[in-house]
Amino acid sequence: MTRRVTRLFRPYRGRLTTVLLLIVVSAGLGVVSPFLLRDVLDVAIPEDDDGLLIALVAGMIGIAIATGVLAVLQTWLSNVVGQRVMHDLRAQVYRHLQRLSLAFFTRTRTGEIQSRIANDIGGVQTVVTSTATSIVSNVTTVIASVTAMFLLDWRLALFSLGLTPLFVLLARRVGNQRKRIAAVRQGAMADISSLVQESLSVSGILLGKTMGRGAELADRFEGESARLADLEVRSRMAGRWTMATVQTSFAVMPALVYLFAGLSPSAVTIGTVVAFTTLQTRLFWPLQSLLNVGVDIQTSTALFERVFEYLDLPVDIHPGTRELRDVRGE
Repeated sequence: MTRRVTRLFRPYRGRLTTVLLLIVVSAGLGVVSPFLLRDVLDVAIPEDDDGLLIALVAGMIGIAIATGVLAVLQTWLSNVVGQRVMHDLRAQVYRHLQRLSLAFFTRTRTGEIQSRIANDIGGVQTVVTSTATSIVSNVTTVIASVTAMFLLDWRLALFSLGLTPLFVLLARRVGNQRKRIAAVRQGAMADISSLVQESLSVSGILLGKTMGRGAELADRFEGESARLADLEVRSRMAGRWTMATVQTSFAVMPALVYLFAGLSPSAVTIGTVVAFTTLQTRLFWPLQSLLNVGVDIQTSTALFERVFEYLDLPVDIHPGTRELRDVRGE
């Protein structure tokens, strides 16, 4: 599955490389700011060095502007690549369906086919357009931030990162839950699409009115819609308490760092503590984002499996065929 998804991005290697370079530069600049802040609090202000203070503040402002510009460029490039990949995937599925035998279309509901192209491919759009760059961006930021934290104070770093492995395991459990629900939810969406296509087409309306099945079809649609609504709620709430626990832990960690630094037998400067908590805030956001991305990827695998299931169907009509063989008629 991973190899097949990765192959979708191969035609856009050049643009992806540019995005990765922007991510690395942005992450590197972001880590510099806490060190400048430490020097402001520990050196420039205590020593009343106005020249150094102005230089440090100017550096912090310049870094903030540069990272903002780089973030805009990164977002634009990653969305362009993602939308091109989505276009390629939709076109690939449609072309493959055109080459399937007539028997496939006689035994498969039209709404089911439409759901695979519209709902399933649309469901992975966010993952395709932002996940690859999000992973690289967050991983780069996490590595740079952790390195800087250990450079500031290795004891505070170990204390802050102690619960991270547990959070990763919890996020994997949430991802597995949402993956199972997503597969059922997409099936329910396909059922609704099929029902709408069959009952609201011209032939379906005529048949329904002729047979007097309007109320029955309406009740059936309401039942399918209620089932889908329940699945949507279950999908959004799956693991919500677990992720809320992780977020709460991240929120209280800076306060615990202040306590740990205050009770530490060896003194830690105010500048180091403030710089460390700044890095901590910068670390926890991408770390939490990585956990959420991991959950989204596990959920999207259920959708990719449905899309690739159609791409793996054997082809009956090959492109370039211009004649019909073994055609008989009475």
